[in-house]
Amino acid sequence: MFDFSLNRLLFTVPAIIIALTFHEYAHARVAYAFGDSTAKEAGRLTLNPLRHLDILGTLLLIVAGFGWAKPVPVNPWLLGDNRRKKMMAVSVAGPAMNLVEALIGAGIMSLIVHFISTFNTFYYYALVFLSYFVMINVVLAVFNLIPIPPLDGSKILGGLLPESKLHVELTLERYGFGILVLLMFLPEILRLLGLPAVDILGVIITVPANWLIQVIYSLFGI
Repeated sequence: MFDFSLNRLLFTVPAIIIALTFHEYAHARVAYAFGDSTAKEAGRLTLNPLRHLDILGTLLLIVAGFGWAKPVPVNPWLLGDNRRKKMMAVSVAGPAMNLVEALIGAGIMSLIVHFISTFNTFYYYALVFLSYFVMINVVLAVFNLIPIPPLDGSKILGGLLPESKLHVELTLERYGFGILVLLMFLPEILRLLGLPAVDILGVIITVPANWLIQVIYSLFGI
């Protein structure tokens, strides 16, 4: 965290840009497939990263290990029947895309490790970049699956909840962003109060992320 070394930035910034761009593109593509052209009309059905990146979210992902891009606009009323389920599918698309990217990155790493006989500086730096690429995509997927608005997990939760429990989703939408900000800065707040700096959000992210990374690497024998 807060590591601004040139070498790290050279590896992480391109990985972050790719991860965020494909994440948002997946949201837009699935919404468009369901009949909602809102994202396309807003210029978000594209792999141009400049259309997707959010300055604050990108900086946080660089320095803190989690962040976000500009939310893709989706109009649930254009999704037709089963709007809640389709909205859930649109939300799942982003994290799912990041996991696919992580698998692709690990697959390329495996090819380099197992099939490249002449190991040189280029392959070394390629492996370093790919390790960051896998980690960033997994962290981005896990972070966005947290069921707190405005993260994708809140819409997934909304699609899973029965109609009788929709008040839970509405309550989260009202207070979710504040809860998320509080969790982000909780360690600093606790430190200022002279209390142990418990990083709840960090634990929520790193425990499943580390497990997923190990599973992905093991799939490819890395």
